[in-house]
Amino acid sequence: MILKVARILLLCVIITCSQGVLSQVKKESSKTTKVYTKKELELKKKRLLQEIAATQKILDETRENKENTLQQLVALNKQITARENLINTISSELKVLDRQITERQAAIVQLSQQLVQLKKEYSAMIMFAQRNQSSYNKLMFIFAADNFNQAYKRLKYIQQFNNYRRKQVEYIMDTQVDLRTAIAELEIKKQGKNLLLNDEQKEKVKLDKDKKKQAELAKQFQEKEKQLRKELTKKEDQVQRLNKAIEDAIKREIEAVRKKAEEEARKKAIAAGKPIPKTQPTSTSNALTATPEALKLSNEFAGNRGKLPWPVEKGMITESFGVHPHPVLKGVMIQSNGINIQTEMNAAARAAFDGEIRSVFSVPGQNKSVMIRHGEYFTIYSNLVSTNVKTGDKVTAKQVIGTVYAVPGKNVSEIHFEIWKSFNKLNPAEWLAGGGS
Repeated sequence: MILKVARILLLCVIITCSQGVLSQVKKESSKTTKVYTKKELELKKKRLLQEIAATQKILDETRENKENTLQQLVALNKQITARENLINTISSELKVLDRQITERQAAIVQLSQQLVQLKKEYSAMIMFAQRNQSSYNKLMFIFAADNFNQAYKRLKYIQQFNNYRRKQVEYIMDTQVDLRTAIAELEIKKQGKNLLLNDEQKEKVKLDKDKKKQAELAKQFQEKEKQLRKELTKKEDQVQRLNKAIEDAIKREIEAVRKKAEEEARKKAIAAGKPIPKTQPTSTSNALTATPEALKLSNEFAGNRGKLPWPVEKGMITESFGVHPHPVLKGVMIQSNGINIQTEMNAAARAAFDGEIRSVFSVPGQNKSVMIRHGEYFTIYSNLVSTNVKTGDKVTAKQVIGTVYAVPGKNVSEIHFEIWKSFNKLNPAEWLAGGGS
């Protein structure tokens, strides 16, 4: 009898351990289904594909011109960078999939081993049950106890054994389901990997084609170095003129705000019968956020960093903020106080945020410009062929303020966009939704 009790206890221990191992296998299997990194990569890939599509549309439109333009080369450079990033993203996705496939294969091996072990243990229990299935043997086992307490424990052992046997069947069925699921998931991941490999190969072929075209265009423009340098000098003069016009407009705005504040203070002093206060020097920031409305708008604008809508509905950044190399002239650096965005012909220019039109002016080479104030922040939209707003107008985000200028016969428009905080120039790409990608 003691031997039988020992065998029952051993089976209970085996089943309990098996349950723990199975739970651990399930936990490890569930961990591999978390694909947060993969989702981020898929989102990035989607954005890059949209950028490439927008660039391709512009290239298709400009290709209708017989004369190659610098804008074409810039757009092509942008497309090559986007395509290289896309290939790198696909490569990262493949690495994630390879890791998941390896983990899934390990889980399948572990589940298969677990299933074999569970079936082996269940077989042992069946054989044990068959040898001791007689009700007489079970009763003898109970009545042979030395005392009532021992008899009760033996009865519980028999009940637990029957329960464990039923549980073992459930474990086997669950493990079979997990195994089939793991195998199906592995097949899906392998198919996904094959699709990604095909996409990667296609993008590499397109990239090679783009680079050949880039080399051809670059060679053509290198032969026009003298003309390019002349155009660069002209452009630098236009940038300086635009910069001065913006600074003058902001100075006028700050002076107007200060005078208004002084006038209100003077009226209050006269009404109260008090001496007129002396003018106190105030900082530019304080002057631009002197009223609760201006301060609120300024804080709201700052809170939307990285979320602002683009100044045009569709487009791509073709010239970045700050100092960067000229696309053709070697060793030549150019500086931009904002960004250039190529877009479709006659595209509508839109306000990037709620605000007030504070200046509409023209600069030779930059056509018309609109400056909108958002508390202590200003957004400037240049190279507009026409405007439909005037100083003092209140505008809301995405409201159309004008039409972007398109060079006749070039089939493309380009807007110049700047963001200033008082007199400090900011990188617009860091403020636009999508990081300016």
